[in-house]
Amino acid sequence: MTDKNYQPTLAGLRAFVAVAEKQHFGSAATALAVSQSTLSQALAALEAGLDTQLVERSTRRVFLTGDGRRLLPLAQAAVEAADAFSTAAAGVADPLHGTIRLGLIPTVAPYVLPAVLAGLRRELPELTVRVIEDQTERLLAALREGSLDAAMIALPSEASGVTEVPIYEEDFVLALPAGHPLAGKHRVPSAALADLPLLLLDEGHCLRDQALDVCHKAGVRIDLADTRAAARRTAPVQCDFGPPPRAPRSAV
Repeated sequence: MTDKNYQPTLAGLRAFVAVAEKQHFGSAATALAVSQSTLSQALAALEAGLDTQLVERSTRRVFLTGDGRRLLPLAQAAVEAADAFSTAAAGVADPLHGTIRLGLIPTVAPYVLPAVLAGLRRELPELTVRVIEDQTERLLAALREGSLDAAMIALPSEASGVTEVPIYEEDFVLALPAGHPLAGKHRVPSAALADLPLLLLDEGHCLRDQALDVCHKAGVRIDLADTRAAARRTAPVQCDFGPPPRAPRSAV
């Protein structure tokens, strides 16, 4: 009768799974990098603890018994779970071998993300990156809650409870129709925008706030029309509807 308090060892379960999959004691021992006698002892201890025969031995092959076939999927699941646990534990011990949850704002994600992912794959091949694209305030909230590990946003954020690390700087540039009087100028003063209709992103996008800040500081009259997708910022320019706000150079 099986002892209800018996707890199979991982070595015994590995031995059983290897023998069942290889159908040969020698091949199973090689796969586990143990001696054949060690493998046989581990399997025998498992069968004794369960008070049931799992495999039938022959001179050439190994066959599973009825109980062996019934219990094999459970043994395989237990071994896989143990391996997954060890892998996850290794990631906890070394965060560069686990998963990082990276948030990005939509205005830079399409332009910066390919270079970021390529660099991470090259420098940290064991690191898995999960990317979340969202607006600044929601990314900052996720950082504080712990559902994100890092976020790439525009600075300054003036957010509490997070550490800011500047990565790079870039100028704002102004996109204009080809025939516009200001087109071709190397620098355009903010005051020159006073009589121009401007297109901005939706509420919540930091680029909108930064563009409005530039306008307010220059005393520019705001005549706003919203556009919802970062990739559409250049469409009004192509149609000569008027210039969009100043945008990061990487987005142009």
